[in-house]
Order: sequence, then structure tokens, then C-alpha cells
Amino acid sequence: MVGFRVGKTLTDFGSVSRGICDLNSKGDLISIKEKTKIMKKGNSICYEENGNYYNIPKNTLVSMNIWGLKPSIFTELEYRFLNFLKDKSIDKCKEEFYLPTAIDELIKEDKVKVKVLKTNEQWYGVTYKEDKESVRDSLKNLSKKIYPDDLWEEFK
Repeated sequence: MVGFRVGKTLTDFGSVSRGICDLNSKGDLISIKEKTKIMKKGNSICYEENGNYYNIPKNTLVSMNIWGLKPSIFTELEYRFLNFLKDKSIDKCKEEFYLPTAIDELIKEDKVKVKVLKTNEQWYGVTYKEDKESVRDSLKNLSKKIYPDDLWEEFK
């Protein structure tokens, strides 16, 4: 799994959901907890839960759901997803089946081991329509740094 720094994954336009990661000394994921209301609050980053706010250090690793898993994981995920769908106590119109939550269960059951590859790169995402312009501009600037304007000239 690629682990991003939470401070490099946020929007200025509202809250986001992220899987907050806990690693052992070898860089293995030992737990991942989905938090659904992570936001910037002044110069801080926090999440809201049950009306309370909890600070998160900006370098905390989070999942952006970039996983490299063995195909056998799909049997386990399908089982959990079907149980989610069968659970009558869950309002399917309001609840989500979170992949990080399922992975956390599998880690606790010793059915999967996940190595975390840390990155300091910026995440670009469109959570809110207001994000579109800044993401588009950021990607244009990023591509200018990587690719020359005359990229295709080399192939003529």
C-alpha cells in the first residue's frame, strides 16, 4: 500500500475520508482506521467524530487506496462485502463498504500482511467540484516539470 502524508491529501473545500495507518518498525501495516471527516482547521489537521475534534499530525500516513495485493484477497473481500449487504442494521444508502476497514480486519485475523511504501508526494484529487480547477492547474504544472514541451519532436 502506498502511504501518503495526510497533510498532502486534503482539500480546502471540506472534509475527506482517509484510512489512518499504524505501522510496525519493519514498515508493515498493523492497523488502518477509516476516518470520514478529516479536515483543515486553521493551521491544524483534525478529524471530527461524535461532535469531538481530534488533532492529526500532518505527517501521519494515510491510505489513498493504492494497494498491491495478491488475487486471493478477493475471496475474503467478497465474503465481507456480501455480509455488509446482508446486514439489515446498515442503511445502504448512507453507509459505505470501506476497503481499509476490511483490510484492517484481515490484518487482525492474520490473513494478510501489508507492506507500506511511504511517499512524500502530493495527492491530487477532486472530492468537491471546487477542487477541479486547482487540480487541473497542479497537474499541468507537474507535467511541465517532467515532460519537455517538444516531447514528440524526439520521435520524428
